[in-house]
Amino acid sequence: MIPAQIFNQINDKCTEGLALALASNDDGAVMEFQWCNKAFSKITGYDADEVLGQRGTILIGPDLEQGVHLYIIEKLMNWENFSTKALNNRKNGENYLQRMGWTHLSDPETGNHWWLCSIIELEEERAKPATRQDDLSSIPDQAGYAKAVEKIHRLEKENTRLHELARSVAKDANEDALTGLSNRRHFEVELKTWIGNLKTHGTEFAVLYIDLDRFKFVNDTLGHDAGDRLLVSVAHMLRNLTDETDLVARLGGDEFVILRPLGTSALNVSSLADEIVQRMQAPFSFDGKSTACSASVGVAIANASMDVPEQVVADSDAALYHAKSQGRGRWSFFTEEMHANSIATKQLASDLLIACERREFIPYFQPLIDAETGRIACAEALVRWPHPTRGLLAPAAFLDTASHLGILKRIDEIVFASLSGALSDFDEAGVDLPRVAVNVSAARLADPTFIHDIKSSGIDPKRLTVEILESVYLDRIGDVVRWTIDELDELGVTIALDDFGTGHASVRGLLEIRPTILKIDRHFIQPVVSDVGARSLTASIIGIGKSLGMRVVAEGVESEEHARIMSKMGCDYLQGFYFGRPMSKTELRDRLLETGGQFWSPEIRDVG
Repeated sequence: MIPAQIFNQINDKCTEGLALALASNDDGAVMEFQWCNKAFSKITGYDADEVLGQRGTILIGPDLEQGVHLYIIEKLMNWENFSTKALNNRKNGENYLQRMGWTHLSDPETGNHWWLCSIIELEEERAKPATRQDDLSSIPDQAGYAKAVEKIHRLEKENTRLHELARSVAKDANEDALTGLSNRRHFEVELKTWIGNLKTHGTEFAVLYIDLDRFKFVNDTLGHDAGDRLLVSVAHMLRNLTDETDLVARLGGDEFVILRPLGTSALNVSSLADEIVQRMQAPFSFDGKSTACSASVGVAIANASMDVPEQVVADSDAALYHAKSQGRGRWSFFTEEMHANSIATKQLASDLLIACERREFIPYFQPLIDAETGRIACAEALVRWPHPTRGLLAPAAFLDTASHLGILKRIDEIVFASLSGALSDFDEAGVDLPRVAVNVSAARLADPTFIHDIKSSGIDPKRLTVEILESVYLDRIGDVVRWTIDELDELGVTIALDDFGTGHASVRGLLEIRPTILKIDRHFIQPVVSDVGARSLTASIIGIGKSLGMRVVAEGVESEEHARIMSKMGCDYLQGFYFGRPMSKTELRDRLLETGGQFWSPEIRDVG
């Protein structure tokens, strides 16, 4: 260690100006002076207290040639030891010729980087009249300046281009290209910051999750240009309704989200949600055409008492789902009840995925009875799920969640694949089950692989009926669906139109599909016993099917009187709880063995 007395003599007696600067680990040109001797102050004109803490740029005077300046920066950036001779300025502006040297030092204990700067005033050369660029070119240290300046100018130009590109990329990385709002990536980064402030400073905030209710309809009817225009319009509306302290983002598609500081009251949050819903009630116009596109909003609060504040976005999504389930075009706050439902839904979703892996879904069968003979003509296969802890679940308990998971097709495939084995079991048991019927989901009907699955299933197509919901068909009509219907017909598969009368354009559905079988929805059948008007309406529907050469099924037959009336009105088949609720394969087999397939007496059918 250098004795303090020696160090003090360097400060007092050394005629060479010396200074020490602590440099940034990332960039040698970034530094702060930590010490200088008296000679350094005398030569530069800066007192020690004016130098300490200052950047190296304090030594760059107005008369220092730009090329020398750039040369110094390049050497410092590259951590190179060097020296220069150049005309420079003192603090008071007086110019003088100096030799400036820089030596890179490092501290092995701390890893810090230092620069030792030395300055010598070249008194003997000050008097020369030409001390600027012309004279400096003869100085040995200046020999490489011209080349260095050219290189540095080129680097500066490239650096400027890269900085502009970086700014553009950073903007693109954070900004939604269509609307100019924050994108999902930027939202997720900002959300972490807001959550960090909540945990550290208790700064509570609200999340508003916004979804357009009829965006797909706008795209389908007015075109994707109209859809884009609508999204831009919504983004503009959200900007106008929010404050500078809010974050507004488009997560993708027609989903938007707002982060808003809670402040002292949640009233401003509820007012914002209400205003968004109200604004979206106004018609949307594009190229002279107008349509409606409401919005639903889910709101959740991130507060300091939350165990997992990261859950707040999922909570707002749950509130949005609740708002949509209540009729759309409204907003809802997240509640503890929704939290419980959310947990249950997540558990159900997890169980469903496991059930798909284990192929746990099975068919249950409901008999379809020939109204003239009373014998079983077909059995409709209905999916059931033997849940490990909740018992046997009907579709209403899990299909909605399955739809959100996108696994309806997988469930259809599992049930369908089991039908061939079921028919074989019935045949081996010596019972007569002429046909089985399956309901086809919208996604399955539009899936080109559906026909392949039927061909490879081992089921005789002539023993298979495919039931299509009329509303599903009308929603999904297209070339693939049309091809599927034609292929089914060519294979010999019977086509049935299910729940007739409940769609938006029932007769249109009949003309489009031309099914072999028409199934009248149970809501038309149930009142016929006591309501003469309902009986007349049902007779008219039966007449439509008969006039088009179709066989008619009455669904929802729950009593003997129902069966008698519908048979007399001309229905070809009867289906309902009167003949049996959906039952397992074993139960149906036993029932067929017991009855010989006879579910109804023709004598009862003829009773007037």
